[in-house]
Amino acid sequence: MGKVEISIPVPVYDISTLFRTSFTMMKNELTFRAQTKIISIFFLVGILCSTNAFSQMGDVVYKDNIKAVRFHMYGDQGSLPVYKINSGDQLELNFDDLDANVKSYYYSMQLCDYDWNPVDISPFLYTKGFTQQRISTYRYSSIALTKYTHYQAILPDREQHLTMSGNYILKVFLDGDTSKLVFTRRMLVLEQKAAIGGQITQPFAPQLYKTHQKVQFSANVNGLNAFSAGQQIKVVILQNNRWDNALKDIKPTFVRNNTLEYSMENNLVFPAGKEWRWLDLRSFRLQSDRVKNANYRKDGTDIYLFPDADRTAQRYVYFRDLNGMYLVETYESINPYWQGDFANVHFSLAAPNGIPYADKDIYLAGQLTNYEFNDKTKMVFNAEKGVYECTAFLKQGYYNYTYIAVDKNDPASRRDLEGDYWETENSYTILMYYKSFTDRADQLIGVGKINSRSDKPGISF
Repeated sequence: MGKVEISIPVPVYDISTLFRTSFTMMKNELTFRAQTKIISIFFLVGILCSTNAFSQMGDVVYKDNIKAVRFHMYGDQGSLPVYKINSGDQLELNFDDLDANVKSYYYSMQLCDYDWNPVDISPFLYTKGFTQQRISTYRYSSIALTKYTHYQAILPDREQHLTMSGNYILKVFLDGDTSKLVFTRRMLVLEQKAAIGGQITQPFAPQLYKTHQKVQFSANVNGLNAFSAGQQIKVVILQNNRWDNALKDIKPTFVRNNTLEYSMENNLVFPAGKEWRWLDLRSFRLQSDRVKNANYRKDGTDIYLFPDADRTAQRYVYFRDLNGMYLVETYESINPYWQGDFANVHFSLAAPNGIPYADKDIYLAGQLTNYEFNDKTKMVFNAEKGVYECTAFLKQGYYNYTYIAVDKNDPASRRDLEGDYWETENSYTILMYYKSFTDRADQLIGVGKINSRSDKPGISF
């Protein structure tokens, strides 16, 4: 039997075709890996951004229809919302909804550390009673041309008690749904364990001697196991109730038994500024000294102010002010909260020689803008008039405000267009926190208040 030969065809590959095919496969593989890596990077960045956005909380309004949010101690509009635990203290919350209908607003409280980062513990550990409360007190506006619904709440509610001191964020949201957040506000819960006393002095540094103020204070922490005060105790200092320029991470200079002394030369210094500009809007009909003219429409009011000027070179003069805050008040109604009207208030700041500031953005600042630096508070330069202009929607009241220049190349560099004089009257609030090595959150153990002037004369040069 002869051999049977089987012919198996052997494919013949063109070298160039083989190279192109291999290259295409490698390219597709690399593209897939690159896309996967890019997606992973964007996912990670998204997580980090959302974490950072949530990590530090403060006073933020998320809805444009919410105006005139006021949160303070009951009956005192110029105070910080400080509630002394297990006391009869009350806090007052007021706000307006321009949608002018009735909505179901609720509030809850989030415990934070001293730097306003939310603490990851159950609300039931620091809240006794209901963790959410409905705001049931509201009233429609009357007399005012602007229609709105005014809401009010007195905190803490009798069905809700806080059992831990520290920093809290008050969250107001719709329909009992915490994802429908409307605005947030800072709140301080105090359990007094430290006695704080101090004074305001002039800095020793020659370049700061005439322009800045130094905070010098001591605290008695008798009863606390603060054998490592540098790690267990933290201090935050506020100037005029402001959080945007607060000093923090302050360590004691000396520790003597139960007394902590803070007298550092470089870490406890604030620019003194000048007495604040004022605006009286308690009546739209009776125009005050700062009002140039007004336009009264059937559906609202526009108020135009006289142009302001840079006061850096002007001599210091003392007069009583609100240290940057404002009061909701009226001359011609019984209750300003639901009878006060709103107006578009037009601010203008004259640029030196009609030329805009080089590499500077100018912002309207004060409690009326919540010290926010964004497009809503940024002033626009009008080349034809040689002035910066900005419009704010304000409720009737008495306002303090200022103008701040922000470096375009370094947004952290901010300069008040008022000048700095160490004689300026400012109020300072010292917040002292304590966290033992077994605590999960910072306790607020002391609140001290110091004023830079005790004489407060009628006029001073």
